[in-house]
Amino acid sequence: MPGGDAREAAKTVTGSFEDFPFLPELPARGPGADMIGRTAGMLVELYARVEPSGWRIGDRPGRDTKRAWSWLGEDLDALEEFTQGYEGPLKVQAVGPWTLAAALELRNGEAALSDLGACRDLAASLTEGLRLHLAEVQRRVPGARLVLQLDEPSLTAVLRGRVKSASGYRTHRAVDRQIVEATLRDVVGVHDGGPVVIHSCAPDVPFALLRRAGAKAVSFDLSLLTERDDEAIGEAVEGGTRLFAGVVPSTDGRLSDPAGSVMGVRTLWRRLGLQPGLLATAVTVTPTCGLAGASPEYARQALAHCVRAARSLADNPE
Repeated sequence: MPGGDAREAAKTVTGSFEDFPFLPELPARGPGADMIGRTAGMLVELYARVEPSGWRIGDRPGRDTKRAWSWLGEDLDALEEFTQGYEGPLKVQAVGPWTLAAALELRNGEAALSDLGACRDLAASLTEGLRLHLAEVQRRVPGARLVLQLDEPSLTAVLRGRVKSASGYRTHRAVDRQIVEATLRDVVGVHDGGPVVIHSCAPDVPFALLRRAGAKAVSFDLSLLTERDDEAIGEAVEGGTRLFAGVVPSTDGRLSDPAGSVMGVRTLWRRLGLQPGLLATAVTVTPTCGLAGASPEYARQALAHCVRAARSLADNPE
């Protein structure tokens, strides 16, 4: 979300999404509130600090880690304030293990992705950190049914060997798909019994791999789909995987009418030959990606628009 006021953000998301609020991230506040720094602050017995090149793993919690803890605590306080008595689904999110490995640097300045041992340690630390985070959110909002979202925008680049080295002149070797899947499965498993959404706003989302890793839902930018994705999406829906379809632009612009926003979803459904009646239970309408680059006013409009577009989809599936 845009801006730096935790209470205002919590008020907005709980008011706009009465049936599915979420814990906002406010990266405009600076290092430690950004997606990488926020998740780095959740790690257990691993710490990170800001270098000119980005976040780098260090030996002890410094001011950047402590700032991340402080921002997260402030966000949790605000969410707790505006969810008193709430019962229902509540989404929290963190960066997934492979995007984190592509973004966090080792002491030599190379991405953790360059060392599979470091990737294993990072994933284990993240898993434990998420376990503690989920328990804390549940303590603060006891009536919530938690939904965990793992943000993996770099996943396709990791699978295809497109993550650049520190020098920028080469790329890191592609990680074996079985290793990627097994690591994701371990992290997903931390939310035992609860739904996990894996989000990627990049092209070529590996739907089948994410399903095998245990994701109950996949979040993506609908505009980036091609007909090559049809078979995987059809199998996902028929297998009970929910689609978080990003159809509302995440930066300022003119919003179409709600029915027009979900026209692409209806077109996809017809192309796949799926039953229109499935739409209401198989699709969640979302922005195409995070709203941090939008104005506060547009962010509020976009969230409200998602609700109206979802209602249009449910009321008129055909």
